[in-house]
Amino acid sequence: MTVDDTGSGADTNGATPGEDPHPLAVRLEALILGAERRYTPFQAARTAGVSMELATRFWRAMGFADVGQAKAFTEADVLALRRLAGLVEAGLLSEAMAVQVARSTGQTTARLAEWQIDSFLEGLTEPPEPGMTRTEVTYPIIELLLPELEEFLVYVWRRQLAASAGRVVQAADDEEMVDRRLAVGFADLVGFTRLTRRMEEEELGELVEAFETTAADLVAAHGGRLIKTLGDEVLYAADDAGVAAEIALRLIETMANDETMPELRVGIAFGTVTTRMGDVFGTTVNLASRLTSIAPRDAVLVDAAFAEELIRTTEAPASEAEAAEAAATAEKEGEEPPTYRFALQPMWQRPVRGLGVVEPWLLTRRAGGPA
Repeated sequence: MTVDDTGSGADTNGATPGEDPHPLAVRLEALILGAERRYTPFQAARTAGVSMELATRFWRAMGFADVGQAKAFTEADVLALRRLAGLVEAGLLSEAMAVQVARSTGQTTARLAEWQIDSFLEGLTEPPEPGMTRTEVTYPIIELLLPELEEFLVYVWRRQLAASAGRVVQAADDEEMVDRRLAVGFADLVGFTRLTRRMEEEELGELVEAFETTAADLVAAHGGRLIKTLGDEVLYAADDAGVAAEIALRLIETMANDETMPELRVGIAFGTVTTRMGDVFGTTVNLASRLTSIAPRDAVLVDAAFAEELIRTTEAPASEAEAAEAAATAEKEGEEPPTYRFALQPMWQRPVRGLGVVEPWLLTRRAGGPA
């Protein structure tokens, strides 16, 4: 719901300025927002005590559609503007940071809302009796679900915020809060492009959903963070190299046991990563992506820095000869031999586009290691 200088654009429920929106769309909007439309963009900005320029920046950052000078804003929109501008006036946020907050929140919740309508409400609003239309059952269903979904959304957000804040305060210094050393992993379905030509759309959608769900569950269960999913590819991160390695191998093992799934390739790199709006950027991320593209099927390739980190933390031996020597020494001294979860095998060095020559290592689960 933003304004452009020409007064063109579509409003939030599909009608262009000058057209009457669908009556049910208006009723649903009032139900969800808790207020009816009463302000034009200019009136909303003035009532909130915000300049039209700043209000427009906020609305566009949140991803709201242009409405020209139609009455499309409610008391809730005015309050949101006032709160965001108040954070800037109080010096708690810079104007640029406030716009970034609006953009990150808008992008995240837009995807969530689309998913809920497409996959969730669509099924629930199937007419329960012959002769009834979906329109007739949509309003009461949303009326019942809205408070529960709102409470759940706030709960999950608070849990995620607490976890993220905890990671930040544990950073070694201020620079590490932004540019952090992380393990970054890509998991990629092999031959996905060919599958898109052979499978029906519904089958393909089910496969992608199963892959994303399985990957998300495994990443969360073992202490990683799912950064994003791209249909046939998943990007995740972990503070600990051992956690990232465990997730990668679990992904390979789980997918290999599912006959409906294609083969999988995983690439992991370790190093400095820049985090912005929940995403990760930098050479480490690019390297993980390149390693994925050259990894053998149903295998995990890691970079030298990741291998060194596993060795440093005694998650993997530098070589099998070193592991055997350590075991012999421990046996001679009557001590328990060291146990390693993972094994590393150096591969041929090779040039990687844009990154020079890299030395990939093949990561496997070590026989006899702890589960």
